[in-house]
Amino acid sequence: MESRAKFLGHPVHPMLIVFPLGLLATAVIFDIIALFVQAPPWNEVAFYLIGAGVIGGIVAAVFGWVDWTAIPSGTRAKRIGLTHGIGNVVVVALFALSWVLRRDQPAMPSTEAVVAGIVGLVIALFTGWLGGELVDRLGVGVDEGAHLNAPSSLSELPASTNRGGGPGSARWTGPERRMQPAHAYAGVERRRVR
Repeated sequence: MESRAKFLGHPVHPMLIVFPLGLLATAVIFDIIALFVQAPPWNEVAFYLIGAGVIGGIVAAVFGWVDWTAIPSGTRAKRIGLTHGIGNVVVVALFALSWVLRRDQPAMPSTEAVVAGIVGLVIALFTGWLGGELVDRLGVGVDEGAHLNAPSSLSELPASTNRGGGPGSARWTGPERRMQPAHAYAGVERRRVR
């Protein structure tokens, strides 16, 4: 199922999520460093990282919602997407709470502010796994016909076009790609071949 919101041929949501995840995770790391080295500047930087991460999370959520609305109802992907989305709203809300609790004294956050960030990060690890499940296992956001020799997304050719001519590339088009047995280099078979 292809993504609805694309930029230069690629889904926008996965491009954007790296920013809030990186910013918010780094803020938690900086808070932990500040606890050990007793240096308020680490907390102050975390305050600004959280602000940027919350804004980035809101922007990424808009594109995630657009993609979620395209998932057919009654599917496992729709349920997982809903859990992923709601979980990430909770993550952004926890970090927004952390930011608000720090606003008056960014260099000296309360325990509650730090804990809100840590809990948010733990939930983000779970919702990130759900996002991986959506893409890697359920094929959400993946071009129909995607295969190992698909042409560049900038070529304007469909992914199912066989330009590489590599072994088996003509077989691996559309939904059939997911129904074929795994390549010899995948999973258990790979470990047995020496």
